[in-house]
Amino acid sequence: MMQITDLEKEQQITPILRLGFRPFFLFGSIFGVISILLWILMLRGVVAFNPLGGMHWWHIHEMVFGFGCAITVGFLLTAVQNWTGIRGVQGKPLLFLVVLWLLGRTLVLFPSIAGSTVTLLVDISFLPISAYILGRPIIAIKQYRNLFFIPLLLLFTLANLEMHLSLTFPSTFLYQPSSYTGVVLILLLMSVISGRVVPMFTANGTNTPKASPSPVLDKLASVPLALTMFMLLLHPILSFNTNAFGALLIFAGVFQTIRWIKWKPWVTLGTPLVWALHSGLKFISFGLILLGLSYFIADIPSNHIWHLLTIGGIGGLIIAMISRVSLGHTGRPLTPPKPMSFAFLCIAISAMFRTFGPWGLPEKTAMFIDMSGFFWMVAFVLFVYHYAPMLLSPRADKRPG
Repeated sequence: MMQITDLEKEQQITPILRLGFRPFFLFGSIFGVISILLWILMLRGVVAFNPLGGMHWWHIHEMVFGFGCAITVGFLLTAVQNWTGIRGVQGKPLLFLVVLWLLGRTLVLFPSIAGSTVTLLVDISFLPISAYILGRPIIAIKQYRNLFFIPLLLLFTLANLEMHLSLTFPSTFLYQPSSYTGVVLILLLMSVISGRVVPMFTANGTNTPKASPSPVLDKLASVPLALTMFMLLLHPILSFNTNAFGALLIFAGVFQTIRWIKWKPWVTLGTPLVWALHSGLKFISFGLILLGLSYFIADIPSNHIWHLLTIGGIGGLIIAMISRVSLGHTGRPLTPPKPMSFAFLCIAISAMFRTFGPWGLPEKTAMFIDMSGFFWMVAFVLFVYHYAPMLLSPRADKRPG
């Protein structure tokens, strides 16, 4: 039961800083819109920026380590309270993390402010500090099952460091595999979290029996992702075998698909918060298989196929999950605003345009990038418009959080 003193203390903290999901879901989504808008304007030559590493490096880095990691940290700093029963980070410590993340985004876009070395130090410090804050309550109650997420954030840090080092030592550290490491780390995190929560979310949202646990299937879906991640991360010291990499991706995609079917996605079609999760999972499983095949079949353009994973899979799961978490943790019924169904659909459309448009009509690539970016921005603008009032105000049920 919530104590009166807890509520009094809570009321002294501005709502946006009462739990990690609030600032990072809101500002991360706003950044997801701004960064794509800037990317399109830079490609079109409408605006001229000189971001760290050039506009292509900046786009890849900021979508993975700016947008993706903000949502990841916000989710984990919120989930750890449920895991441990210990109050999550809030108030000034949370404000420090948010400011550190925002400072990183600013310095990467305008590196002349502080120089490349300071920019690197500020940018890479966000994740290990987040890992320390996340790890304290987990270690305090010896909840070793969830320690997995601490080294995961540190691996994100190493991948981010490799991307920065690719600017100084391009013959040793390649920015593409370094950025792909970050993508696969997010996919690995999503695979593990999905195995824990999607069967429950599906059962609760559709009033159907919960799929039985399958630890072996969870491992078969996730372990290949971990192996591909290490292949990418260790590229400066180990030779990269494209056949092994492609085979592992296909293996992961097949078992992701089997697990997805086991969770009965067809029962979710009338429940937007749940079918959106399953849509993201389908993009991941299909994307992994198609991407794996691209390393064996030259006619399949792997550079485009990665966007099935980043936009449809990661973007799709992110917008579905933050929509659900934001409702639940602000004390509201798990019924999203009706326009969010269109937002979920927009992410799928964005992924299809970005992947299959340039593949089929390469001469129209710029047009398809514009169209994909438009639907991505519409999706997250809808989220910000409908969810900002919830994230900026106290819980509807007057509880802390």
